[in-house]
Amino acid sequence: MHRRTFLSASAAALAAGVACSSQPEAQPEPAPQAEAAIPILDTHVHLYDPTRPGGVPWPPETNTLIYKKTLPDRLRQESAGLGVVGAIEVECSPLLEDNQWVLDVIEKDTLMVGTIGDLEPDHPEFAAQLDRFGANPLFLGIRYGYLWGRDLREALGRPAFVEGVKLLASRGMTLDTANPSVRALEDVVVLTDKVPDLRVVLDHLPKLQEPEAGPERAAYETAMRALGQRPNVYAKVSSVLRKVGDAVPDDLELYRPKLDEMWGVFGEDRVVYGSDWPNSEPLGPYPKILSIVQRYASEKSREAQEKYFWRNSVKAYRWKKRADDQPQGA
Repeated sequence: MHRRTFLSASAAALAAGVACSSQPEAQPEPAPQAEAAIPILDTHVHLYDPTRPGGVPWPPETNTLIYKKTLPDRLRQESAGLGVVGAIEVECSPLLEDNQWVLDVIEKDTLMVGTIGDLEPDHPEFAAQLDRFGANPLFLGIRYGYLWGRDLREALGRPAFVEGVKLLASRGMTLDTANPSVRALEDVVVLTDKVPDLRVVLDHLPKLQEPEAGPERAAYETAMRALGQRPNVYAKVSSVLRKVGDAVPDDLELYRPKLDEMWGVFGEDRVVYGSDWPNSEPLGPYPKILSIVQRYASEKSREAQEKYFWRNSVKAYRWKKRADDQPQGA
């Protein structure tokens, strides 16, 4: 190579090197951000205080595990770190003034977004009682079914009961059922035929051990199909765990058939999460109760998980946001 050619090539190379060194270094791609945790709205907890004058109708004193003061602060402790940002109290007393006691308790704690109280739709004072308690936006509806000596089928035969439920529906409130059975499912079919705009939440449906064969099985399947077609009927996927012998297994496969049935009948738009705490404590602590359904729901899309853990509860109960960490309610 001639000296002049070599020098020209060297100069060009040097210039190229300077040009390259003046360019900013390539920056690494930012790591993808982890998805935010899905907030959880527990639609079924009970609050009570056995130390109150006169005691409580439930739980019985013999149930020593849960017969203790149970208020929102204890729920906060039991569910700490699990993503539970809100809860709805469900009545555990037939005493009229216990509705007010619960409202007074939950008013003081923004974890609680509402209560499902206890009123009898065919009581002569039902309209006045609904006016009184319904004036508080935390009063979201009532529970009625096979509890406190009541019989939903018998009640449906009383015109005053049906008129009371129509009034409840006209106020935009919800009716929770109590204690699942084939009879109760059939009753809700009749009830929603009579009051089609009523929102109904079927409590503890996984707890129902459906009949295996015969006319009772046929009745169960007929009722479930009918309820699955009613857009205002929701299934509360609560009371999932059960004892097998002396143990309470945490094997998801044991519970999968029942969970599959709930999602299959009601779809992802009409299932809501509930713990049944502290009534659930004999079966396990809160993290165990939640873990089973979380593991099951994690197999579904994020949208479906959000529906189950909080979005559907807004539709079912129309609760309103009270705390910064809660998602937007109705």
